Amino acid sequence: MAHKPVGTCQKIAVSGSSAKSSPFSHQSEYVRLVSVGTSCHVGIGTSVTATTANYYIKIDGEATLSCGRPSSQRVVGITTGTTTTIDFPEGTGSPFAAGDTVSLTVTDQSYFDFTSKVVQSVNTTAGVSGYFNTRIVVNTDTSGIVTAYNSDNWSQLRGTFEVAAITPGSTGALYVQQVQVSGDA
Repeated sequence: MAHKPVGTCQKIAVSGSSAKSSPFSHQSEYVRLVSVGTSCHVGIGTSVTATTANYYIKIDGEATLSCGRPSSQRVVGITTGTTTTIDFPEGTGSPFAAGDTVSLTVTDQSYFDFTSKVVQSVNTTAGVSGYFNTRIVVNTDTSGIVTAYNSDNWSQLRGTFEVAAITPGSTGALYVQQVQVSGDA
């Protein structure tokens, strides 16, 4: 099986308490996990906590698991406030649901950027207040931004996930890397 690394690798110090990675910008369907010096149980998700009921990796073992389909969408509007409303292009819909975590990147207006915030709601109602596109509300406070969003800038909202690990034995490390996979195991 061949792996092509996607993004950066993270190291999680594994102990008897659940420890988790920083949020990953979801770019691939697979994540490669390599335990060093310990066995561990691994959970993947949003705001995840590992338990001994999660997927098991043996001492100095490795696994390639699915972390789900990556989701992203172009952004055409941002309304700031104590929560932030994100507008998608008309006719496209939202790949995100309430409870998902997302990160925003805006070229030339990085003060709008945020990482791993929870989607509060998705509004697909047609024609509300003159908007005919899907809008989502994200639980992030952007009320301090006074500059208007420039819709000519490239903007993208992308799903995020975290990996958590816990060990029933000795301490060690878990290395986590998104990968593209080809070939048979």
